[in-house]
Amino acid sequence: MILESIKHPRQLKEMSLEALSTLASEMREALLKKLSAHGGHFGSNFGIVEATVALHYTFDSPKDKIIFDVSHQSYCHKMLTGRALAFTDESKYDDVSGYSAPYESEHDMFTMGHTSTSVSLALGLAKARDLTGKDNHVIAVIGDGSLSGGEALEALNYAGEFDGRLIILVNDNDMSIAENHGGMYLGLKELRDTKGKAQNNIFKAFGLEYMYVDEGNDIGALIEALSIAKTCSRPVVVHIRTKKGMGYAPAEIERESWHATAPFDIKTGERLFSKNSDISYANLTALHLLERMKADKTIVSLTAATPTVAGFTKDRRDIAGKQFIDVGIAEENALAMASGIAKAGGKPVWAVNSTFLQRTYDQMSHDVCLNSSPVTTVVFASSILCGSDVTHIGIYDIPMLSNIPNLKYLAPTCKEEYLAMLDWSIDQDKYPVAIKVPGKDFTESGRVARADYSKCEYEIVSAGSEVAILALGAFFPIGETVCEELLARGIKATLINPMFISELDTRTLEKLRPNHKVVITLEDGILDGGFGERIARFYGNSDTRVLCYGLKKEFPFKYTIEGILKENRLTAPQITEDIEAILK
Repeated sequence: MILESIKHPRQLKEMSLEALSTLASEMREALLKKLSAHGGHFGSNFGIVEATVALHYTFDSPKDKIIFDVSHQSYCHKMLTGRALAFTDESKYDDVSGYSAPYESEHDMFTMGHTSTSVSLALGLAKARDLTGKDNHVIAVIGDGSLSGGEALEALNYAGEFDGRLIILVNDNDMSIAENHGGMYLGLKELRDTKGKAQNNIFKAFGLEYMYVDEGNDIGALIEALSIAKTCSRPVVVHIRTKKGMGYAPAEIERESWHATAPFDIKTGERLFSKNSDISYANLTALHLLERMKADKTIVSLTAATPTVAGFTKDRRDIAGKQFIDVGIAEENALAMASGIAKAGGKPVWAVNSTFLQRTYDQMSHDVCLNSSPVTTVVFASSILCGSDVTHIGIYDIPMLSNIPNLKYLAPTCKEEYLAMLDWSIDQDKYPVAIKVPGKDFTESGRVARADYSKCEYEIVSAGSEVAILALGAFFPIGETVCEELLARGIKATLINPMFISELDTRTLEKLRPNHKVVITLEDGILDGGFGERIARFYGNSDTRVLCYGLKKEFPFKYTIEGILKENRLTAPQITEDIEAILK
């Protein structure tokens, strides 16, 4: 097997085209075997096999720097840079990240997992190269879907006047996560249809040199084009046409659902761990909004290239029609556009993963909240319980959002509260509202949720004394368990569902002072600047002790949920132990 013999990409330079083609086939087989058992990003990696082989044949990594945008398509790159065993040996499947990771290899320049950044990073590397008198190539690899991101367009704009060498490999498979959206994709289609000869050429419009490779899965054609690009003294775009999911029929046909996959049966393509489509907050959101859209044509759901975050599969998008908007990978545009819709009398609901919400701080602060636009933002995966790569951790939203003036940030604990908050937010016209979708698991409480969230009032779920537990959102079940363990020790604690992250119910907090020695706060996010600190500040001039439980400020790396909860003393036995120690 050729693949297992590759310890360094320089070995490819000694291989014939026939051997390189055999290597590409072996890489695809390794991908298929690993992803069927392990899951991961599928379509993008299957489509870029030949391009990755050609890149490493033509250039000299790590001297030459190859920057993969998002880097979720870097599996093949890892195979050729000393990490092949992580794809061929089942016992080592978890040895590598699903993204670029400098701690793994000198061939990876950046830890990255967000889109539209590669050209900017590559420009920085190229500028530093020229300033320090070095002589190496810098290659940014970016997919067509990522081009819609504002940073990518800003970088292309600067690249047009950059006085130095830079190669931008545009991997065009006519797909983002779902279908592409935006006017530029009409231009890309013209380029594909005319084999790069159309006058409507966005890359030339930016002042860049341009080359087109129609057979983007042909190693020989790619090597020829990249070899020419090496000789360019200024920035050049090598635009290649590839097929997402190439080599596996189900992924070639259903490109959206095979963007990333759970473990599956290779013969049938059937996922091994199927879920009931109606029992997740994502699917609940889509189904609920579709019902509301039927009765109210002013409601519109927005996404920035991640429609299934809120359960909007292709069939549901078709049902929603003009009441569903995908702006492409452009979160800033999505949120600012939502503000405009709200100001003009529409009812926008923007669904976004917490990790991508980070990209829109200015739009949330300036365009939405400063203008008091009644936009509803639904924040998914905003929990340590979701578990993810370090680049996609969603635990920073509480300090980020709860400290923006005018914004109401709400934390439901269950389905009933979530839908009530969603309905209230859509129907009211006074406040920008964000809703922190609770954790990983779908929970039905059976409780009747309140209908109005305009006034900050915490819910006292059970009244006690000595100890009060304010358990926010997804961590409410932890609070319930702590109460049970304290009761077993003869301590009847007060359990509170705060619901409001960005505001204080000072009336309820004042009522706790006389007969509660300890107040506990639980939040699914980092402690610094968070909900607990706000409560502790309120009790700062009193004898009431406040213990804040949440996560330390860090980028958690390769964690297990059980492990990170214990590390942060977020398990019920640990919290109970701390409370008993104070009371004694």
